[in-house]
Amino acid sequence: MLKPGKYLVLGNVACAEGAIRAGLGFFAGYPITPASEISHHIALELPKEGGIFMQMEDEIASIASIIGASWAGAKSMTATSGPGYDLMQENIGYAHMTETPLVLVNVQRSGPSTGQSTDPSQQDIYQAKYGAHGDYEVIAISPWSVQEMFDLTVRAFNLAETYRTPVMLMSDGLIGHIEEKLVIPEKVDVVNRKKPTSMDATPWGTDDPSGVPEMPAFGEGHRLLVTGSTHRPDGVRNFAPEYHQKIVYRIMDKILNAEPVIRDIHKVEMDDAKVAVLSFGASARPSVEAVEKAREEGIKAGLFRLKTIWPFPEEPVRELADQVDAIIVVEMNVGKLVKEVQRVAEGKTKVVSLSKVGGVLPLSREVLEAVRREAQ
Repeated sequence: MLKPGKYLVLGNVACAEGAIRAGLGFFAGYPITPASEISHHIALELPKEGGIFMQMEDEIASIASIIGASWAGAKSMTATSGPGYDLMQENIGYAHMTETPLVLVNVQRSGPSTGQSTDPSQQDIYQAKYGAHGDYEVIAISPWSVQEMFDLTVRAFNLAETYRTPVMLMSDGLIGHIEEKLVIPEKVDVVNRKKPTSMDATPWGTDDPSGVPEMPAFGEGHRLLVTGSTHRPDGVRNFAPEYHQKIVYRIMDKILNAEPVIRDIHKVEMDDAKVAVLSFGASARPSVEAVEKAREEGIKAGLFRLKTIWPFPEEPVRELADQVDAIIVVEMNVGKLVKEVQRVAEGKTKVVSLSKVGGVLPLSREVLEAVRREAQ
């Protein structure tokens, strides 16, 4: 594990370092481009800190293993890319139903299928929210730099433990493989899960306003049945509509009600902006230069960068729609997040899509040209 200080490292290495400092105790993974360096670094460093690394036979085993490790009391994580993310979806649904805290890093690459195995994309953001069947709400956060690969990995663990839920770190091949400065602080803020205050704890029921139950671990003397079936607060299966409704609404509400706390938005030149560039992750990087050049030309442009993608920050985006004359949504897919912006904007302002696929970022000049058009 790197000591506190300044380093030049890959984004994937920064992610691994952040995970270890957040208290990672168990990592299971299967090598896949462009996420493999996360596994490589954790395999070398986690055992030195008393944690366990396991290379599994596939991604299905990886996600199943970290769910089990979490219920054994460890903070757990896996890392993958598109095809592996596909294979994990059933167990992601199980993790939501059982309210299992874990971190899943998706270093996105171009798809569908094998696609461009080494090139970046942001094509999986709908899969992060809708990949598993049923109703649930997901927390998904998006880093745009090596530093944020470290910082947001720590935050992903803290969110997982706070809300007892899987958290998705939606990186991409560019951020994972770029080398930039990383500053490792002397200390990071770490959150741990709520442990039971008595042996009578109900692991899937609570009167706490947060909607987050206490979480016992196997081996602590509690009677635990961790089932993906509809269950009572004590974990015993019961398919009655009343129990299913309570579970579904609580696992959704505990995230949606906390959205103002979970949301994380980075704004550049937004105070008086009339044209907003809304972006996230790697595709927001060229957008900064475009906004700066637009300002030099006298155009009141600004960047509205989502560090939290899900739950979608509806209230801030609605306020944005009231403020500006146009919102340009820049992303590396065929146009996904733009649909959320259009839905929330409700026709209050013009919403424009600037999307790129093919493993390439939108260029700053392309973003600038779009800003110029909407400023006319």
